[in-house]
Amino acid sequence: MRSHSARRCATAVVLAAGALLATAVPAFAHVTVQPNTAQQGGYTAVAFRVPDESDKASTVKLEVTVPTDHPIASVSTQPVPGWTATVDKTHLDTPVKTDDGDSVSDAVSKITWTADATGKVGPGQFQEFKISFGPLPKDTDKLVFKALQTYDDGTVVRWIDEAKQGQPEPQHPAPTLTLTPAANTTQAAAVNVPTSTAAGKSDDGTARTLGVVGIVVGVLGAGLGVLGLRGKRGTPTS
Repeated sequence: MRSHSARRCATAVVLAAGALLATAVPAFAHVTVQPNTAQQGGYTAVAFRVPDESDKASTVKLEVTVPTDHPIASVSTQPVPGWTATVDKTHLDTPVKTDDGDSVSDAVSKITWTADATGKVGPGQFQEFKISFGPLPKDTDKLVFKALQTYDDGTVVRWIDEAKQGQPEPQHPAPTLTLTPAANTTQAAAVNVPTSTAAGKSDDGTARTLGVVGIVVGVLGAGLGVLGLRGKRGTPTS
């Protein structure tokens, strides 16, 4: 009886673990952007990580839409063996100002990577497609890159769903880059300067105080010495 109960418990544990893995694998296999955070206003390099979720088909194409509501003035791609990258641009109604003061009227709207016969991403494999871009916008806390993943059997997976706070993660979430405020190094330096100056003034004040105390002690010692000598001279000898 105990043996049958133990076997049943073991079977239940295995089934539960299998169910957990089955639900966890799809979540792990999302198309994502790595790293998923960057500073506002700066330039950065990221990679779109694309896993192949099919059991039989291979990934042969990736299309990534670059948001134009917060346009990016400069985007460059890193070569991937077996793949060709194509960058599409769109004309902006309102030009973007760069850090150099230049005006950019066209921004990247989509990047497409297409595989040749040697570049396919097979089942159980993944590929990373790297870009360098900027300056990143300062008026938003995230950039959502909607992506389409195409397999050689004609299947297209649309990674376009935007995750919403307080709600379960969608089945096909879009790669999202979180933007954080840039550190204000000038302000930090300005804050630190008075502290070190105050510390320097404190050290100077302490040294001066000790010097004055030393002088006073020296004067008192000299005075006591003089009084001692006078006392000895004024004492009558027997």
